[in-house]
Amino acid sequence: MKKSLVYLLIATSILGVGCSEDFLDPVRDTRVLTAEEIAAAAEFNPGIIQGGIDGLYNFLIEPGGVAGTGRHYDLGQKGVDIWLDMLSSDMALSSNSYGWYQNVANVISTVDFTRQENTIIWTYYYKVISTSNEIIGQLGGNDAVPSSVETRHQYAQAKAMRAYAYFYLAQIFQRNHDLSQPILPFYNGTSADTAAKVPASQIYAQIETDLLQAIDLLSDFTRPSKDKMDVWVAKGLLAYAYAAQGNYASAKTVSEEIITSSGYALTTRGQLAFPGAGSGFNDISTPSWMWGFDLTEELGHQLVDWWGQIDYFTYSYAWAGDRKSIDTGLLASIPAGDIRRTQFGTTGTTNRMPINKFFDPARVAGQQYVITTDLIFMRLDEFYLLSAEASAKTGDEATAKNRLKDLMAIRFAGGAAAAAAYVDPLSGQALKDAIYLNTRIEMWGEGKSYLAMKRNEATVTRGTNHVFRSGSSFVWDSDEMSFQIPQSEILNNPAITGQN
Repeated sequence: MKKSLVYLLIATSILGVGCSEDFLDPVRDTRVLTAEEIAAAAEFNPGIIQGGIDGLYNFLIEPGGVAGTGRHYDLGQKGVDIWLDMLSSDMALSSNSYGWYQNVANVISTVDFTRQENTIIWTYYYKVISTSNEIIGQLGGNDAVPSSVETRHQYAQAKAMRAYAYFYLAQIFQRNHDLSQPILPFYNGTSADTAAKVPASQIYAQIETDLLQAIDLLSDFTRPSKDKMDVWVAKGLLAYAYAAQGNYASAKTVSEEIITSSGYALTTRGQLAFPGAGSGFNDISTPSWMWGFDLTEELGHQLVDWWGQIDYFTYSYAWAGDRKSIDTGLLASIPAGDIRRTQFGTTGTTNRMPINKFFDPARVAGQQYVITTDLIFMRLDEFYLLSAEASAKTGDEATAKNRLKDLMAIRFAGGAAAAAAYVDPLSGQALKDAIYLNTRIEMWGEGKSYLAMKRNEATVTRGTNHVFRSGSSFVWDSDEMSFQIPQSEILNNPAITGQN
């Protein structure tokens, strides 16, 4: 929500609750509301702020993007997810009829700061940050503790969303794990704001501070829908932030809290692939989904949507000729008895496309025009994998194996016995490699493989079905594997001194 509209709503609310001497100050311009007055008005009427909160969440799914590019790959978080999956090489652009993804698939955008993809990502996350800062400021600033329950929850959600945006910026624009390296401009609505790049350690410190405060303030929050941040989503982001910094002990602790106490359930075997009961990764009510967005007919999403780029059964680029498929090498690594192998087509046009993982339930090629299939951002299964990874990296192989077996027992046709036969012989690097491989398989198409690639400092090699750079290998910290600070920022921000 634009600040002017927030002010209009606040002014209307103040008039609605009547005049008070507190709002009459003859020595100042009464057309301008102070931060203190905004915060006070929000305590009277939290709905003043809620519009801004709702707008903040809508950025996640904005067709055409918050920068207003109108481009058909500018889709908020899910648009970024596609680019990250392509960079990880697990998602192959296996047919290129319309050209939307050719510059990322050909790793041109990541080495050319003039390309629009860099601008879109940068603008999107900094818009989330600036809007979050506005809301936080309207509720009293970074050190505030709003007095009403509702405004505390709004404040916490804004803090969590700011942390989310900074986390992705750090992951996408920093090429290595050096916490002392200056990487991003820093804005949190205080005197600490600087257009110059600050060290990664300062970015992650803000992420942790925001999430820890959000977790505390959201402890009694029951969200109205899964598109909103709650305590478990904030903890999920915190686990990822710890792992990204190499703090695997804390990442394991938080992941285990989510597993044991959140109340979410692992995705069932039936839900993993068609024709199983509840399959499709298209319904926000799925018990494993922690964070997502309920797309309804009223929202009017059509071609310019994640589903419009991925799903063969939607009126989409995927159906019409821009096919996104699983990398041939990754597909070959999935055992025959693993249900996840059946998530992908095996013949003809849809060969290796995710027709049994992501699909409109009607399953008629190109039919879904107004999109009502839902979007996923986070689910419980990924924290079994993150706990396993963190446990293995901290020497707790017993927990690592148990968490991996919990997952594989559902995915293998032979159940627990097959999972034990697969996992028990593993140790050391072989165990870590198996966890990373299963993270790639499990999270295909959900934007998380890129994060795992960076954490595991992996080299990725493309299979035979990529239109561009088939057979090429890329090291996790090479220039090709991270985006560039965009040309517009370099030109308009004299405090920026080159790329990372």
